Amino acid sequence: MEEDRLDQAEKVFCDFIARHGEDGSVLTNLAKVYACRKNDAKAEEILWRALEVDPNQDNGLSWYWVMHKERGGEAAGDEALRRIARIPKSWRAHLWLARSALQRRDLPEALKLYEQSLATAGTPAPYDLLMQMSGDLGNAGHLPELIRLTMPRFDVAARGLQVGNNLIKAWLDLGQIEPARKILQQLYAQNRPDWKPTLSFWDTELAKLHVATTPAQPVSELKISMLTIDGPVWLPEQSSAQELFPAITTDGVHVAFLGSSAEMPHKGEQPSHQMSDTPGRLSRALPLFLAEQVRFGADASVRTLIPWLQGANGAFVFSGVSWKDADAAQYARMGEPTGDYVVVTHLKVKSEPWTAELRLIRTIDAKCLATADCSFPYAQPEEALFSLVRQLLTTLAEQAGVATTSPPDAYEVPRGAEFPYYLLRLEQLLAVRIGGSDGMPAGFLGGTHEILDGNLHLCLNNPQSVSARILLLQTCRAMKRVQREVVAQYRDKVVQIQREHPLPQPAHAIAERILNEVLAA
Repeated sequence: MEEDRLDQAEKVFCDFIARHGEDGSVLTNLAKVYACRKNDAKAEEILWRALEVDPNQDNGLSWYWVMHKERGGEAAGDEALRRIARIPKSWRAHLWLARSALQRRDLPEALKLYEQSLATAGTPAPYDLLMQMSGDLGNAGHLPELIRLTMPRFDVAARGLQVGNNLIKAWLDLGQIEPARKILQQLYAQNRPDWKPTLSFWDTELAKLHVATTPAQPVSELKISMLTIDGPVWLPEQSSAQELFPAITTDGVHVAFLGSSAEMPHKGEQPSHQMSDTPGRLSRALPLFLAEQVRFGADASVRTLIPWLQGANGAFVFSGVSWKDADAAQYARMGEPTGDYVVVTHLKVKSEPWTAELRLIRTIDAKCLATADCSFPYAQPEEALFSLVRQLLTTLAEQAGVATTSPPDAYEVPRGAEFPYYLLRLEQLLAVRIGGSDGMPAGFLGGTHEILDGNLHLCLNNPQSVSARILLLQTCRAMKRVQREVVAQYRDKVVQIQREHPLPQPAHAIAERILNEVLAA
């Protein structure tokens, strides 16, 4: 038919009907043959028969509607739809009539037509029905009606992404985060890689709404505490992976690390809630990274201090000014064991290149013993930060008498293009560990799928890195306390990495032990 071989096209369609009986789509195409021949009366006769056979075919219905609308205007188009709607089992025409009613701002009539369409279509409701109904109601701003009619009929496996999108947007526009998050998790659970960009978008939108709807506390009521991470963030004291690394002398030097500050452009002086951004994440990742470098490059115990806003809306504290020496020393001496020294880091990110500053402070008298700094393109911090590590280790040896050592073979930081992502995964594990603590506010941890996807990619790109593998497994383990169902969705992928990219022994056996703990009920 497209090649204007109309006689052959007609024969194909007629032969099919003779063998298999009448089919709505085949009849509609046969009607198009007659339309191409300019035999409009015959085309319309066959098209109507196509609709009698299948009144819910979108192609035939839209053609019939346009045909009559062009002849007699909107009223004629609506009358054509009502004619189709009277055919038994017709539900799509009601949808189109409901759209027309919405355009006339006649919501009661539209809702009546939607109910008729749903009743005729039966259960489960067709995907096209839910998609058009939810989309039209959303575009018209009738969000409660969209939710009421669509939610009870939404089957995530059968109804797919588009209907889910409409529901998530409706819930978010109504300011309802948790119902939107529930649908998002259901969509993620389908494990559709082609859906990931859209779902990641909604993850971000959920986080934005959470921040926007979280009331800021008055300055007078702000209470800041210090959370602590002993050792590398991916190497908790109870972890089996401790067996891979040499123990620290119990009576050795204790070094604390404190960051979470950056000199930012165009930031107001009043406290405010905001989503984590690159400077904020790096301000937390840098002390975590320096802590593990000192743990494996020197004979010293390390602890990272994490400023935290107390209260029902708890959050990371991100300061626009560096911590004062006396305050840093005081925080480092809290808890057991007390810190002998504290390393304070501060970023300057007003313009490229960025700068990281470091101060080594003796806690007993809050005296600053040494400073260091480095500059780097924000997307390529590797060379500069390893230079900062070397300066810090030299300073600890000179000022604190800390013996430096060669890092163990099991500790290998991903380098090159992977290094910035390693820093990001350190900060994300910090967030996951804190998010799994008792009393954490709902909605604190977002982007859980991106976190696990990122860790998987880091391991795949560094298949022999023990550090990256333990980081992945500890992230999974910590996330079980926050969103167990998300970890379950990644079970097969983590098992596959272990099977296809085994680590050298004994690291592989220990990784298997941690994985079994993750997979345990």
